[in-house]
Parts: sequence; structure tokens; C-alpha cells
Amino acid sequence: MNFIKRVVAGPGDTIAIEDGRVILNGEPQEEPFVEPCGGGSECTFPEEVTIPEDHYFMMGDNRGASDDSRFWGPVPEKWIIGGAFATYWPPERLGPL
Repeated sequence: MNFIKRVVAGPGDTIAIEDGRVILNGEPQEEPFVEPCGGGSECTFPEEVTIPEDHYFMMGDNRGASDDSRFWGPVPEKWIIGGAFATYWPPERLGPL
């Protein structure tokens, strides 16, 4: 099964999640495209982790309903098969990335 997820941290980065917001290398990230998480244990990943060599931390934009690295852990680079180049949903965001 394949998934399309956003890479939010790469090898050597540190990451924590607070209320669905990425804290990358100690800095909260601006992610205006993200749907609010909505609360619950999946919205917070308080223990900062360091991403291993050749791995990536992936998250979906619909943070409250996404299976992603919060559950799977960092993804090995060899599992990544491509990159997104456009968005089609919602219709008002149709276009290239």
C-alpha cells in the first residue's frame, strides 16, 4: 500500500509534536495548509526524537485523521518512491506545489 505524506523532518533533525504542530529542531513550524488536529493522544508527541540517518518523519496534512510517522516511526529512505508535484483537493488549492 502506498501513501502520500509530507516530509516534516529528515536525518539528524529533532522533532516533537504539540497539538498537531511540528516542533522542528526546537522551532515551531508554520504550516498554514494543515487541518487542525482536534485533540487526543495522536495530536501530541511530546518526547523529542532525533531522526536516524537515511530516515524521514512523515505526516499527513489532516493531522487528526492521518496514519503517519507518529504511529509508524521514521520511514527508511528506501521506502520513498516519489515526490508530489501537484494538489487537487480541496479544489481551491488545485495546482502545482
